[in-house]
Amino acid sequence: MSTTLFRTFQPNQFSLLGTSLLRRRRSNNFSVRSCGSQTTTTHEAKQSSPTRVAPKNHKSNKLDEILRDYEAVIGIETHVQLSTLTKAFCSCSNNYGSYPNTSICPVCMGLPGALPVLNSKVVEFGVRLGLALNCDLSLKSKFDRKQYFYPDLPKGYQISQFDIPIASGGYVDLDIPLEFGGGHRRFGITRVHMEEDAGKLLHSDTGDYSQVDLNRAGVPLLEIVSEPDMRSGIEAAEYACEMQRIARYLGVSNGNMQEGSLRCDVNISIRPIGQAEFGTKVEIKNLNAFSAISRAIDFEISRQALLYNQGKADQIVTETRLWEEGAQKTVTMRKKEGLADYRYFPEPDLPEVILTKEYVDSIRASLPELPEAKRRRYEAMGLGMQDVLFLANDVSVAEYFDAVIGKGAEVKLAANWIMSDIAAYLKNEKLSINDIKLTPHELAELIAAIKDGTISGKIGKEILFELLAKGGTVKGMIKAKDLVQITDPVEIEKMVIQVVSENPKQLEQYRSGKTKLQGYFAGQIMKMSKGKANPGLLNKILLEKLNAKD
Repeated sequence: MSTTLFRTFQPNQFSLLGTSLLRRRRSNNFSVRSCGSQTTTTHEAKQSSPTRVAPKNHKSNKLDEILRDYEAVIGIETHVQLSTLTKAFCSCSNNYGSYPNTSICPVCMGLPGALPVLNSKVVEFGVRLGLALNCDLSLKSKFDRKQYFYPDLPKGYQISQFDIPIASGGYVDLDIPLEFGGGHRRFGITRVHMEEDAGKLLHSDTGDYSQVDLNRAGVPLLEIVSEPDMRSGIEAAEYACEMQRIARYLGVSNGNMQEGSLRCDVNISIRPIGQAEFGTKVEIKNLNAFSAISRAIDFEISRQALLYNQGKADQIVTETRLWEEGAQKTVTMRKKEGLADYRYFPEPDLPEVILTKEYVDSIRASLPELPEAKRRRYEAMGLGMQDVLFLANDVSVAEYFDAVIGKGAEVKLAANWIMSDIAAYLKNEKLSINDIKLTPHELAELIAAIKDGTISGKIGKEILFELLAKGGTVKGMIKAKDLVQITDPVEIEKMVIQVVSENPKQLEQYRSGKTKLQGYFAGQIMKMSKGKANPGLLNKILLEKLNAKD
């Protein structure tokens, strides 16, 4: 049997498992994503990954009506794939996107006699995340074997943590965006534990056979289990967003949902308002997009409430359901007859994980400013919540903003430039803020040049995009292109007189009551000055001339 299974596990080629062993039943409700000539699935099917929650749609009113009679109880299990150089228990590279079965060895293939060796970075990242989530750390924890069979789990068990996780009893604070009602929330964290990932299956288009890629087998994970504190799809999606932010701020994971670096399973039940006992829990898997989390939960709340209202609450059973993006509904994946018996027992090939106070303190001292602390700091600066959430959402944007105001730029002006023109440029060019040529120092210089009247805001916007694309200095560009703003009243008055005298028809119309023509005159003067006339001074002098009796 072992020969049949592993004889084709060779570098630079797929590992084919016998068709009879892995033939899929066509009635299985797997959600899949097409990848060239093959479709990819694992325990979780891939979905696209928007960065924010989708806005409320026309179904919101109906959901609000449902929630007047029922309360949803929601908890989330979040799997964070760690950005270590090597896997959790061997020296194989931890590289996403490598050719199938090129980052494998006897350890991650589960071959007899191969022994695991713990990657110390996994422990460090576990401590970092535990501290960031305000958890109590276990100074002495251990690994356990979680027994179950799946074709992409070569050992027949997963190395995980059972009764003594590395961290437990924490919480996370976050702010709900204003478009979803706003407000501050705190959600409890039950535990954070270390474990390894499984491989993945590549199913053929015909379904006649499946291929195993073990590159992901043994990749380190941190699983974050929340308390059942969420009450809506929006809250759950924002919680997942915050987990991604924290992972990225800490540098423990890139959090890319489209790569499977952050995966969420949702547990949801509903109960009549006032009932203390929880309802029947349903698990929803394969939620690899924040918008999918929100929509799947809203659908499941509606589905369960409908059964309650029809007197069919007994049809809500403990099961695992999948979210079908195309149909916008959850479907049954498998029923659960009872609690899964994973037959946990301590991993005999790994020693206990013992943390010293000095080790924990050194990691605590190295933690960066986290999203919640950054939001509160920005709020204290006088920024509105919309600005706060935008700037703190991406660690790179936050660092750029901090660097700009660190150079002396006014807080609100710096926020406005980043959130408007720079954000639009990044979106159009499909770039991140780390890709632009404009340094924080030069953005601060640009803001100062506009504020002190050296250049106008219009000229500032014109040179901004050149600085973003090509770099350079603000002072150098102003000098090279002769962009210094004209602030001499005598020089501006000459241009005003010339433009007014050259447009007698428009002047007559203005004095007859068509005062909107002021904009026409101002535009002509700006054109004559090549955009360099001071707008405030120009309009002051222009109004005097337009309204003069002679």
